[in-house]
Amino acid sequence: MVKDGDPSWKPTFIVKPDSGCQGDGIYLIKDPSDIRLAGTLQSRPAVVQEYICKPLLIDKLKFDIRLYVLLKSLDPLEIYIAKDGLSRFCTEPYQEPSPKNLQHIFMHLTNYSLNIHSGNFVHSDSTSTGSKRTFSSILCRLSSKGVDIKKVWSDIISLVIKTVIALTPELKVFYQSDIPAGRPGPTCFQVTVASPSLSFQISRGMEGAPWLPVG
Repeated sequence: MVKDGDPSWKPTFIVKPDSGCQGDGIYLIKDPSDIRLAGTLQSRPAVVQEYICKPLLIDKLKFDIRLYVLLKSLDPLEIYIAKDGLSRFCTEPYQEPSPKNLQHIFMHLTNYSLNIHSGNFVHSDSTSTGSKRTFSSILCRLSSKGVDIKKVWSDIISLVIKTVIALTPELKVFYQSDIPAGRPGPTCFQVTVASPSLSFQISRGMEGAPWLPVG
């Protein structure tokens, strides 16, 4: 794409190895030939995406959003989303990627497990300050700048529904193999954490969170 496309298009790419977590192995490149392969593509595939070079910043820092989705039933499809979530912040003021700062993980990667080791990490008891904040505090901040929060939520819900619909066929295969017809289903919920790898994990401590039905 780079060679055959517009010669003025000079993107930065972010490479995310498969089966990784907590930011392990993620890195940025300018030249596709710089992709580092651990083993073969078959044994160590990776997702390569064009890096968003002009992200929305708060306090000059890049941040992400982690929301919690409850898939109560596959048939009929029943989805809930927690009304609040987490926002994780980088600990180094953001600059557009250049050959000099591609390795600055505290600037480009929002993973808590990485930034906790930064000398700039800010622990805070407040929900609206520090390196880890509530999603609702981010919405309040955006609302104060004139952002339509109802549209933000509408877009998020649409994305959640489309993501779950895309995953449903594969989830049904796993569900039917683990719980054959005639056997009782599970007595617990599995919480889906929206992440680049679409990984699944059990989330504790969410029992008191308000949930919003979305589909």
